[in-house]
Order: sequence, then structure tokens, then C-alpha cells
Amino acid sequence: MNTNFVRYHVACPKCGSSDAVSVNEDGSAKCFSCGVFMQDYSGKDVIGDYARKQGSSNIEKPIVHFSSDDYVGVWGELTDRKISADTAQKYGVRIVVSSDYKEVIKHYYPYHKDGELVGYKIRTVKTKGFVSEGDISQGTLFGQNVFKAGGKYITITEGECDAMAAHELTGSRWPVVSIKNGAQSAVADVRKNLEYLESFDNVVICFDADKQGREAARKVASLLRPNKAKIMKLPDGIKDANDMLKANQHGKFVECFWQAKTFTPSGIIRVSEKREDWKNRKQKESIPYPWEGLNDKLYGMRQGELVTFTGGTGLGKSSITRELEHWLIQRTKDRVGIISLEEDWRRTVDGILSIEANDRLYIDEVRAAYDEKELDKLFDKIMDTDRVFIHAHFGINDIDEIFSKLRYIIVGCQCKWVVVDHLHMLVAALSEGDERRSIDNIMTSLRSIVEETGAGLMLVSHLRRVQGNEGHENGIEVNLSHLRGSQSIAQLSDCVIALERNQQALDEVEANTTKLRVLKSRYTGDVGLATQVVYDRDTGRLSELAATQDNLEFDKDLPF
Repeated sequence: MNTNFVRYHVACPKCGSSDAVSVNEDGSAKCFSCGVFMQDYSGKDVIGDYARKQGSSNIEKPIVHFSSDDYVGVWGELTDRKISADTAQKYGVRIVVSSDYKEVIKHYYPYHKDGELVGYKIRTVKTKGFVSEGDISQGTLFGQNVFKAGGKYITITEGECDAMAAHELTGSRWPVVSIKNGAQSAVADVRKNLEYLESFDNVVICFDADKQGREAARKVASLLRPNKAKIMKLPDGIKDANDMLKANQHGKFVECFWQAKTFTPSGIIRVSEKREDWKNRKQKESIPYPWEGLNDKLYGMRQGELVTFTGGTGLGKSSITRELEHWLIQRTKDRVGIISLEEDWRRTVDGILSIEANDRLYIDEVRAAYDEKELDKLFDKIMDTDRVFIHAHFGINDIDEIFSKLRYIIVGCQCKWVVVDHLHMLVAALSEGDERRSIDNIMTSLRSIVEETGAGLMLVSHLRRVQGNEGHENGIEVNLSHLRGSQSIAQLSDCVIALERNQQALDEVEANTTKLRVLKSRYTGDVGLATQVVYDRDTGRLSELAATQDNLEFDKDLPF
């Protein structure tokens, strides 16, 4: 006699019939709708028992089946995440429990499109691993099928459990949805469902409080219309919304929700929030120039700025930079870097020590008049300070290597001030044939280094030849259009200072006098003729005549 009695009826995992499967005492089961026979249905039996213990009225009814072996669990509390059974059922999330009914071992998160289930993610609680069934890539945001479009608020989270947790934390008042696969899918998921999200007045982004989450939040916010996106900041030490639910921090989460800041794109600030920053700004490190006329117009030289000195051939650009290099070494305690691409490092040292000695040590016959002790004394005073770093590879022609050494001088050697002489030697080291494009690329790189490091960078640049009978050797007035090669020199420099000198003047003093004209000053906006400096042939020094105005006539009788 057959003693294998039917114990109860359940839904069929193959055809989806609500009660066509008869489960027998020996664990076997048969669906009387589609005919499938299952030799061992004990696992399903366990789930059924768990469902009855939870008081479920919908025991084991599958949501969808993608193969005959699929099983999508029962309604119940996500005990490992402290998410209630009501919230889980609202989102369509089911669970699988262990055979002893003591713990949840799997979650099933459904994904829909146009109201139809297209797949689900399966999360194994113990390993925290995910697999998927169906094609969730076709689905909308997790939870989107639950909430109709339009309303005051909607919140986006980085995970399914975070969405359910945030919904509970806010008293189930407003919709909460989640992206599909964490921060890496955020932009693509939001872009596909932008119309739905845009239907809400406010979109609150509550992603994980890590670097990836913060970056993804900003990228998602930038997709939405201005003033619509708000980014939540969770308390320190809290990773996500589910952490706050497990810690029972409902009130704190709501506080963070209302304090979410309206997103503004990078580089755009809400000025009303910046009062204290405006009042208590950090002043840039600065020192005066050696010449008072420049200080009157520029208020000194500052770190974090790119200053370009320009002039025609033979007008004393190197003399100017030597004075500046010596000045920086003597008047600051900062480290100074020098990249001189047209001369050997010894010639650079000669030039700086000549200024200290008030004598032209770069001339062999002059240096020969100094004994060893005198030379050592000069060297010790200026160069033996461990604050001067010079690029020692004259003739190097690899642009990447040059920029690598420049960055090392600033970052590795910690130089706060750097002099680069000159721009067009950098251009010559670049393989591009187009000078204008080469200068654009180089100036952009130099600007980036200044912004990144905060160093004060002084650059020497040439002027283009002018048309007509009068040239720069005749002391013509320089303007920004005379800069050689590209407008980017003027655009990307904080300050442009031009040198003017009439080399053909009959008067010796005038022929050795250089005008310093400010062509651009981003800091003060003050431009025009700043001062005049005269070159002393005996000492090799530049001395200021007087602060001048544009209309001041040359006066050879002024003292220096």
C-alpha cells in the first residue's frame, strides 16, 4: 500500500502555477500543471516551513523563473541587514534561509523593465558575493518599479540594501532607488533613467562615504539639471545608509538628509557659503623685487605665479635673471632652482657670484685676479647654503626629461622659486614642427606645474622680429603682440615684463639703460613703464635709476 501521502501544495518553480505542485512525505514533488517531477524537494520544504513560521500568506510563490532549477525564496526580514520584512516585500526582495531556520543565507533583488521582471541579483550573505540571473542590464534602477514618477524628493543609493535602509530611515516617506553595480555603474545607470529622476523636484544622492562613492556622486549630480541634485554627507566613520540603520541612527540620517548640499559643478562656488574663506584667505608668499619701480606696480613677486620676462636679443634678459637669482638666494631662506638651457652650470654660477662680488668673475682674466681664499669665501656665502639647485645638462634636447627635472627641482628639491631660461629652448626640444602649437603645449604644462606645486616660476621668452626700420635694438616700445610664437605666453602668465633698450644710442649711458615695462599684471592690473636700470660695465651690475612713468624722458644725470 502506498504510504507516500501528499503533505501540501506549493507553487511550481518551472511554470509558475500558484499551487499545482504536490509535495510528498518522501520529499518528492510533482506539478500537475506542467508535469515536472522533482525527486528531492526537501530544500523547498524547508523554505515553506520558514515562510509559515514568518506568517507569510504567500508561501514560495516564485516571482519569475529563468530555468527549471531557479528558486527565488520567500518574503521575510533581512536579519543580517536589519531590514524589515515589510520593506523587503515592498521592494520585491526575497530571502533563502538555512536548513535550521536560524540565518538568512541569500537575498534576491529583482530588476524590472516596463513593469516586467527581467532578472535579479543573488547575494550570498556569508561570502558577500553576487551573481545574477536574467538580464539585469535591461532593468531600470532598483526600486524604480515600486515608485511612480514625479514628486518632491527621491534618493539614490549605491546598493540595494542601502536603498531599503534609507527608505526605512526616512520613515518610508519618499522614494529611494539604487544603481545596479556600485559606483562604477552610477553614471551609466543614471543616464539611462534620467527622465524618471528629472521628474522629481529634488534628487538626493546618498552614495558610500569613500573616494569612489564621492567621485561617483559628483559625476551623477552633474548629469541632472542645475539645482536639482543634492549630495548627502554621512557622519564620520559611517560608510553607508545601511550602517546607519543597523546602528539605529534614524534621527541622524534624517538630519543628514535635510543638510544635503545642492551640487554645483567643480570650479563654481556658492559665494554665500564662502564668507569666512573670503575674510581669512591665506596670503601668497611674496618678496619685493630688487627694483622699487616694479614693486610699485606689482607689489612684489609671489609664489604660485608664472612671471615671464621678455625682450629682444642682447637686451639684458640674462643680466636681469642673474640679479633675480642672487636676490632670491640672499633675501629669502627658500630653496632656489635654476634651469638655464643655453649655458653650462659653471657659467650660471659665475654670473651669480659676479653679482655678489660686484665684479665680472665670468671673465677668466678678472677671476684670475682673485686668490683661492677669496673665491672660496664668495662661494661659501652664496652657493654653500644647500639652497641652490642648478640643471647641469647643457644641450639636453628631450622635452619630457626637461619637465621631469623641472618637477624634481620643485618637488624633490623643494625649491620655492625657479628660473627657466629660456622658453624657446624648450620649444626646440619638442619634436612638433608647429612653433605656435609647441608653445601652447609648453605654456600649458608650465602653468599646470605652477598650479600643482605653488612654486614661483620665472620664465625668459624672446620677442618676434618687428617689421619696419625700427627694431627692438632701437629701443622701440614693446607690447604683448610682440611676444614670439603664441598668445598663450600672455594668457597663461600671471605677469609679463618687457625689456626695452636702445643699443644704437650715441650716449653710452642711454645705450646701457634698460626700461622695464609691465605688459600684464593679473594681481594688480597695473601696467606700463615701471623703471629703468643701467648696466655698469665695470661691475656687471644693474642699478635702478628711478621709478618712472610712461612719459618720463630719459635722464642720464640721475644718480645710481
